[in-house]
Amino acid sequence: MTERVLIMGAAGRDFHDFNTAYRGRDDARVVAFTAAPGQNLGETTAGGHDRYPPALAGEGYPEGIPIHPESELEELIREENVDTVVFSYSDVSHEDVMHAGSRTIAAGADFEIRGPDTAMLEASVPVIAVDAVRTGCGKSQVSRALADELQSRGVEPAVVREPMPYGDLVEGRVRRFETMADLDEAGVTIEEREEYEQHIERGHVVYAGVDYADVIERAAAEADVLLWDGGNNELPFVEPDVHVVLCDPLRAGAETRYHPGEANLRMADYALVNKENSADEAAIEQVVENVESVNPAAEVLHADSVVSVADPDAVDGAEVLVVEDGPTLTHGDASTGAGTVAAEQFGAAERLDPEPHAVGTVADTLANYPHLDRVLPAMGYSEAQIADLEATIENADPDLVLAGTPHDLGRVVDVDVPVVRVRYRVDPTGWRFADLLDDHADALGLST
Repeated sequence: MTERVLIMGAAGRDFHDFNTAYRGRDDARVVAFTAAPGQNLGETTAGGHDRYPPALAGEGYPEGIPIHPESELEELIREENVDTVVFSYSDVSHEDVMHAGSRTIAAGADFEIRGPDTAMLEASVPVIAVDAVRTGCGKSQVSRALADELQSRGVEPAVVREPMPYGDLVEGRVRRFETMADLDEAGVTIEEREEYEQHIERGHVVYAGVDYADVIERAAAEADVLLWDGGNNELPFVEPDVHVVLCDPLRAGAETRYHPGEANLRMADYALVNKENSADEAAIEQVVENVESVNPAAEVLHADSVVSVADPDAVDGAEVLVVEDGPTLTHGDASTGAGTVAAEQFGAAERLDPEPHAVGTVADTLANYPHLDRVLPAMGYSEAQIADLEATIENADPDLVLAGTPHDLGRVVDVDVPVVRVRYRVDPTGWRFADLLDDHADALGLST
């Protein structure tokens, strides 16, 4: 009997689960994917796609695999005689995961989550994985610092990012970015730029894509060490030799309330508590206690997240419109980000509220996320969304835009307002990235 499977996803881990656990099997058939609401904002299906293409789905799927909105889950289970529903996306509360399970069971199917045995591929070179308990903890700050330290030793890293499969999926089977021109040519979204640009500025080659067996093989062919720079709080797609998981004391307690962030924490070699300079001591202690309760073997590291701008005097006394990292604010549930910290630190006179000035998809986003505190998420999954972002900025008429999003917003939006870029780095407390690498020199093939 052939098992009939439906995969619940958000255009990332769902495709990876299919590729690694179901593609090419005669005893199982994936009849559909569903796309989560809110994970890829402005789109009704995963990354704008309504089908996983046959060139990626492989033999047995000549028409590919359809992608439907998650709201149709029960109907699909009944119409497609689904035996098993696989939950395959990240940064979801435990309660919401089990709501999905309850919907599935009530409609007559089994409910399943794939684990690391199928999710984690093997690489031919050593791997450092940097993950988190929630999106927006500062993973890329840490992976950039580790890549810098490796390069300073003459060790060539390649950064492997979790997929953000917008655009043509077949063309994006394996994506390699070395220069800003590569990003421009690929027409990547703002969300992708947020994750790629600062690595490229520092001379780190970035790999991403859809088919991670091919991605990892290609990346390992040119690198001495792979750095998995995870998206959201997803499990690594490649088996790590060293696993660093970030926690955020500004959202204390989240480290044990979200999937698969808690699983990451339980598997971590290091739990890095970031942003301590912006958190109160009680929240930091709560995070440390939670780490020690679920993974007493993990070494707890402490760090600050330090913000900077090129011209602090430009911010002092200005009325600013703060633009922050989109995913951190939306499904990451943060009310502010690095731009807000910079506004306060460098003496902005006022943070303007964008909501009265918002148009189109930006207005919809602000209405959908009422927890936001006078900040504008950097939404840019399409030209229309970028146009709405530009119009909202112009309508607000600030003295300047304080851009806390990790990429260079000024490269993307065309506005008659100065855009001041906020940069931020992780500043270790009582330890060094060099020490972390030295402690694992043999496993990573490093000389000390």
